[in-house]
Amino acid sequence: MGSADGPKADETDGDTRKARDTAVSERRFRFLVAGYAVSSYGTFLNMVALNLFVYETTGRALAMGLFMAVRLASGFVAGLVVGGLLARFSAKSIMLWANVGQGAVMLVLILAPDGMLTGALMAVSVVIGACGTLFMVALRSSIPEMVGEDRRAWANSLSITGRSLAMVAGFASAGVVVSLVGYTAAFLVDMATFVACAVTVALLPIAGGKGAGGSASEGSEGSEGSESSGGSGAGKDASAAKSGRRWRPVAFLALAAAPGMGLMVALRGVDAFGSSSHNAALPIYSTSLDASNPAVFVSAFWCVWALGNIGAQQVIQRYAQRTGRSVGALGFGYGTVVMSAAFIAAFAGFPLAVTAVIALIAGAADGLTEVAYTSHLQTLPATLRGHAFGLSATFENLGFGVGMILVAAALDRFSPLAVVGWSHGAAIVVAVVFLLRVAGVRRAERTGLRKEEAVEGRPDRGDRDGAEFSRG
Repeated sequence: MGSADGPKADETDGDTRKARDTAVSERRFRFLVAGYAVSSYGTFLNMVALNLFVYETTGRALAMGLFMAVRLASGFVAGLVVGGLLARFSAKSIMLWANVGQGAVMLVLILAPDGMLTGALMAVSVVIGACGTLFMVALRSSIPEMVGEDRRAWANSLSITGRSLAMVAGFASAGVVVSLVGYTAAFLVDMATFVACAVTVALLPIAGGKGAGGSASEGSEGSEGSESSGGSGAGKDASAAKSGRRWRPVAFLALAAAPGMGLMVALRGVDAFGSSSHNAALPIYSTSLDASNPAVFVSAFWCVWALGNIGAQQVIQRYAQRTGRSVGALGFGYGTVVMSAAFIAAFAGFPLAVTAVIALIAGAADGLTEVAYTSHLQTLPATLRGHAFGLSATFENLGFGVGMILVAAALDRFSPLAVVGWSHGAAIVVAVVFLLRVAGVRRAERTGLRKEEAVEGRPDRGDRDGAEFSRG
């Protein structure tokens, strides 16, 4: 009896210690998300204020386009190199210096004399674009080390909720801040948000990046089972990353580490292409509805979209907490179809009440795809995760940048509905191909397990299908 009681006491102590560690890590992550939300508010504030400032300073719409192009190009380049940076430096240091860099460049803009404003604006576009990508990739790729594999869906949902709230606040307050206190004050507020996030990162112990390739990687592989095609391929890819190969083969090997991963990232890029269409078409469509005050419809649309996004995050968090599962690759595919269809319908001329419901659905589906996509990439081993997220950011920036160029040209000749229709229609087509790919892999898995049972008499191990596609 005595020997039986010992292990039970040890197990109880172990469970208590694990619960305590989980509570501590989640509390720290909440603080990090709070800092991230504050800096995201600054990002969305300066997205409006800087574009207005560029137009007012130069008097040319082309300058605004160039500013955005440089910003996207910087994010594109940062996505190519961030995987290598995470292999050499800690995620904490990358997140810290990304915020310091953004705060510093805003100070340069504030202090720049009139004759150097153009150069300062270009410096801002480069630094903001690059550092935003560096911070995002470092955060997302390190979440499994911060909160644990089983809590990554909750953590992803929480961070997306914080960003969505920041987007609403940033877009809603930008016009008020600029009109009431001017550009300089808006830039000071922006700089303060990056400083606040940098302080938050500096004060918190943050795992990930350099040093995550050992035990963390092994833990990731062990916990997820076969998401990397049986483990051997991922092991070779991890060894390739450790051996110091250039970013390019490691990044593309990361996409080959799990079935459908490359197609998933490609779909994300096409989705970004579709996003460029509704972002460019909304002001034009809003002007056609109310030429005297076009900003009202745009602001209302994005506020309702954000409400749908936040509502979806609450549902996803509760689902993950209750079941211990993430929404998975199927959620990403179906969410992309629903989101794209909703954005197309938003330009179809329905009554405003119906359009509000459509915007709510688009936001909810967008939130679902964001969590599903991020959670799935996080199933990769730690040594490959940063490369995969970096390449994903590159595809997204490329898709959005190319889309803005093509869409801007198309909107001169075609209606917003037509342009958004073929842009998001392309995303729907690729999403259907992706869903067929996921269904085919799962069907093959089930067939293989049935054959295994028949030959060896072993029970269904159950988790294999989920591990292949992020337990969806």
